[in-house]
Amino acid sequence: MKFISTKLNGAYLIELKRLEDERGFFARSWCQKEFLDYGLDANLVQCNISFNLKKGTLRGMHYQIAPYEEVKLLRCTQGAIYDVIIDLNLESSSFKQWIGVELSAENRLMIYIPKGFAHGFQTLEDHTEVFYQMSEFYHPECARGVRWNDPTFAIEWPIEDPIISEKDRQYEDFKG
Repeated sequence: MKFISTKLNGAYLIELKRLEDERGFFARSWCQKEFLDYGLDANLVQCNISFNLKKGTLRGMHYQIAPYEEVKLLRCTQGAIYDVIIDLNLESSSFKQWIGVELSAENRLMIYIPKGFAHGFQTLEDHTEVFYQMSEFYHPECARGVRWNDPTFAIEWPIEDPIISEKDRQYEDFKG
């Protein structure tokens, strides 16, 4: 795997190193030792799948607060998404900054999202599936979010008028 630093502290894009031949390719998508070598949290305890029927579906921006902050390792296994993360760590030099990256079944990129980051994505194709690995179990009492169109962050989403849950529409403006 190739770990590519982003402008956000502790967040990485990860490219698979493909061993190709006439049959196709083989690639490792998870290795605890490699993650530990980069000083990353390698304690992944739960995996989830998000399947989205329609292009333009937006899920986010979600995170969990202490004591159940979570790391996420995410990739798109079918279709394509515009994946967005926001650094919400108060002491971070990249506090309140965000990045967006296209993850797709075709490019096979992964994103490592550290603790203290909000995360969300918008589907770029119908029938899109996203696979998550997380370092913490889901604790609804610690689940939080920031609004997808909060002016504090001014995220530039690729598709206007998203398909979005009422819960995700109702988050208040960020105060921090």
